[in-house]
Amino acid sequence: MRAVVVDAFGAPPHVREVPDPTCPPHGVVVDVRATGVCRSDWHAWAGHDDDVRVPYVPGHELAGVVTQVGPDVQGWRGGERVTVPFVCACGTCSACAAGEHQVCERQEQPGFTYDGSFAERVAVPWADVNLVALPDAVSDDAAALLGCRFATAYRAVRTHARVGAGESLVVHGCGGVGLAAVMVGVAGGARVVAVDPSPDARAAAEALGAGAALDPAGMTPDGVASAVVDLTGGGARASIDAVGHPDVARASVLSLARRGRHVQAGLLLGDAAAAPMAMDRVIAWELELYGSHGMAAHDYPAMLAEIASGALDPARLVGAVVGLDDAAGALVAMGGEPEHAGVTIVRP
Repeated sequence: MRAVVVDAFGAPPHVREVPDPTCPPHGVVVDVRATGVCRSDWHAWAGHDDDVRVPYVPGHELAGVVTQVGPDVQGWRGGERVTVPFVCACGTCSACAAGEHQVCERQEQPGFTYDGSFAERVAVPWADVNLVALPDAVSDDAAALLGCRFATAYRAVRTHARVGAGESLVVHGCGGVGLAAVMVGVAGGARVVAVDPSPDARAAAEALGAGAALDPAGMTPDGVASAVVDLTGGGARASIDAVGHPDVARASVLSLARRGRHVQAGLLLGDAAAAPMAMDRVIAWELELYGSHGMAAHDYPAMLAEIASGALDPARLVGAVVGLDDAAGALVAMGGEPEHAGVTIVRP
């Protein structure tokens, strides 16, 4: 099969023929119909993720059709349209036993711990735990977003931020995760403030229903926070760092009202992994801090119900669609200024 292969961190990836994936006894093989290009893929390519070993095939957001089924799989027969969380949970560790599959102790991740979905086919382990059947109304392109960015944003807003109708939500960074968070927040009746230096990203956020869009260019983190406090009339009930940067995380925390909630959805890697936090504010104002690491497959039905009802439309977040030959360039470009608002989808 054809796949994008990274032979060395930071080196240009190439499309070439590689062996088909082996179907795990407890897993399946999926023909990839669409896969997203995520900034997490860029971090792995850049060498920021210690779990990744070269050579490897990137890609972890996918939608496709089950074509091979392992002998230990009970709930799937082949031919089903599916997506899968980027955290493939084992289903048996203590975290999984508690229902917290998104932090599985033995998790596998396509494109990180094994070859991913920038390919014609990809294996999925522990299929009975991780596969999610797709409604006919959800296109392959839209479904590819459900494996990582949209699900991460959905859980960040609904489970962690817990913003109610009329409450203020600030989204720092309007890439794929951020724009999804804007959409989910607006659907829940929140008053959303979007923060991003890109005019296109701010315009996209406003088109999705953000009530205000702030340009942070030239501002300090404290200055951004002060502007958000003014826009929200005293501070936000919840704020999400959808970028993954120490300055953005600080601005997010300082944007909050007393007893507010900060959600860290953007990855802090490398030197930023141990970034300092404004703990004096956290303690004095009794703020809540959360990480957001995807969503377990068993939690997808609520999100899919909102998509089916029309309250959420992930397809609106698709900014460009390319073929496999252009996937390598799209991956490398994630480290620079975006060419468009929204998500790039690869159709292998």
